[in-house]
Amino acid sequence: MKLLEFFQKAPRGGEPLVNSGGLPEPFVIAEIGVNHEGSMDIARRLIDEAKEGGADAAKFQTYKAETLASRDSPAYWDTDKEPERSQYELFRRHDKFWKGEFEELKRYCDGADIEFLSTPFDLESAAFLNELMDVVKISSSDITNRPFIRRLCGFGKPLMLSAGASDAWEIMEAVSLIEEAGNPLAVMHCVLNYPTAHENAALGKICGLRRLFPDHLIGYSDHTLPGDMRVLVTAALFGARILEKHFTHDKSLPGNDHYHAMDKGDLRRFREIMRDIRSLAGSSDLRAQESEALARRNARRSLVAARDIRGGAVIGVEDLTFKRPAHGLSPRFYDEVMGMRARGDIAADSVLQWGMLE
Repeated sequence: MKLLEFFQKAPRGGEPLVNSGGLPEPFVIAEIGVNHEGSMDIARRLIDEAKEGGADAAKFQTYKAETLASRDSPAYWDTDKEPERSQYELFRRHDKFWKGEFEELKRYCDGADIEFLSTPFDLESAAFLNELMDVVKISSSDITNRPFIRRLCGFGKPLMLSAGASDAWEIMEAVSLIEEAGNPLAVMHCVLNYPTAHENAALGKICGLRRLFPDHLIGYSDHTLPGDMRVLVTAALFGARILEKHFTHDKSLPGNDHYHAMDKGDLRRFREIMRDIRSLAGSSDLRAQESEALARRNARRSLVAARDIRGGAVIGVEDLTFKRPAHGLSPRFYDEVMGMRARGDIAADSVLQWGMLE
């Protein structure tokens, strides 16, 4: 399913986690970002591996260091993992792709049957990416960037708004701005730590966003170490309908976003766990299952003669008990049976049938 269709059909924040169709399958975005390291070959490989792992979309980041960060822009990541201490210098290393490259990557994604996405970080990239995507992502870093949000709203497309490092009032301001423009919206919980320690993941905020924005999709953009993928699984169970996580072909590569990214094996593991959980969840419809038919018949009880009952006798309290199996009159008819007459003799321990009574 394409993301635009997902926006139209997926349950909103205020809807049940499990519905009559079961636990909804999340839309998974492999956030390649700039893990292509400026190589089109690596970018294509990452798209292929994202598809192999089970991602619904492959997403990049589109920026130029000159329009994104001043030269005096200190790091906000773990400098033990990424030693570059200047945002400007780091972004300058990874801003080699532009319009032509992303047009080519879009065509490659189409051929690989995976959706192309890229987060724009300036007006120029937003303009040309608008021609390539049906849904636009707004970075957490731009949640207070009102003129940029207005420009993106002007495209008339669904928006994904990351809400990392934000207080509720800041999220509400941005959401109100988008609501005024009328764009469909997904609000994404996010923590701006690279990597995010498990104790800082704050997945409960997904529930907070669901309460605050019941009419919008809720998602999660993950920066924890992949591990056994329990963070992403938990996020899905808390109601995150769109899941985004950094993606790499080699988690051992130094620097940038490789060290907290998942690979295709992690992604496969996540999909397998979610399949098992969806099977466990089943449907929210409250009805007996086919697998329980034998138990309904043999483990429930019937009305049973507590003693010998003579034909013509009026059925009284002392005449009835209830025992397994449920092959006769259900105890739910106890009140109706009380006061009826026995058509003939009924031996003690007989399972009562309507034909025995009048």
